Amino acid sequence: MQVILLERVAKLGQMGDVVNVKQGYARNYLLPQGKALRASDANIKSFEARKAQLQAENLETRKEAEAVGAKLDGQAFVVIRSASEAGALYGSVTARDAADAATAAGFTVARSQIVLDKPIKELGLHGVTITLHPEVSVKISLNVARSPEEAELQASGKSIQELAAEAEAAAEMDIQQLFDDLGGAASEE
Repeated sequence: MQVILLERVAKLGQMGDVVNVKQGYARNYLLPQGKALRASDANIKSFEARKAQLQAENLETRKEAEAVGAKLDGQAFVVIRSASEAGALYGSVTARDAADAATAAGFTVARSQIVLDKPIKELGLHGVTITLHPEVSVKISLNVARSPEEAELQASGKSIQELAAEAEAAAEMDIQQLFDDLGGAASEE
């Protein structure tokens, strides 16, 4: 099915391009979302008449998205989740969780704007992309931790595995010190 794009669509084309897409994609996504029109002669003429208006609207929304993106780019948000001692989450952090964290911090971010490369299933710092406009994307950081204190430690650069290893080494040192003290006391008698 041929459609004329009313805005830039990733991996498809720019505004005004006439492209061939599968019928289901056009019927279920592009047409209901207002991203395209069927490429009939009447619709092409209608688009040409509205092209300047659509470009102005696109430029305005892009400028707004860039302004929000400048504030949002590089921000770090904390998400508290329960996890095992090894750092594996009981469940996962989703796009909805990332959007909720950003919204709680005062930013207006929809779940559909969050792009997760893969599901977040472990504690730590994770990079997430937010697409504010088809031409504006920013990166944020999600700090997934079991507690706010743990999130602060992770933000300072330490991982949960390093902290656990340090605690285990300290315990081993204490045990070794205890045996040395006991051994020294037994040899004195």
